[in-house]
Amino acid sequence: MLLRLLVALGINAAALWIADVLFDGVRIHGWWAYIIGAAVLGIANAVLKPVLAILTLPLIILTLGLFYLAINIAMVALAEWIAPNFSIDGFWTYLGTVVIIWLVNWVGHSAVDELGGSQRPRFA
Repeated sequence: MLLRLLVALGINAAALWIADVLFDGVRIHGWWAYIIGAAVLGIANAVLKPVLAILTLPLIILTLGLFYLAINIAMVALAEWIAPNFSIDGFWTYLGTVVIIWLVNWVGHSAVDELGGSQRPRFA
C-alpha cells in the first residue's frame, strides 16, 4: 500500500515536471515544490474530486462532461495555491497542464499495472 502511494506521488511529480518543461507559463522551482504539489494533487484527486463530481453531476451531464475539466483545473489550481514556488499563468496553460497530468498518470499507472501483474478491466 505504501509502495503504491509512493509510486503515485512519483508519477504526479513527474507529470508536474513534464508540464514545467513543456509550458513557459508553468514555473516550479525546487524539489519540495514538486513533492508538495504532487502530494496535494494526489490527495485532492482522491478526496475532493469525487465529492465535487457528485455534487456537480447535473452540471457535468448538462455540459457533456466539460465541467469535469473545470474540476480538474481546480485541482491543479489548489496544488498551485498550496505548494511553494509553484505558479501557472493563463487558462490555456492550466488546460495543457491538466492534459499532461492526465496523460502521464495514465501511462504511468498502466506501466505499473503491467509490471505488477494486476489486471484492470480493459475496454475493447
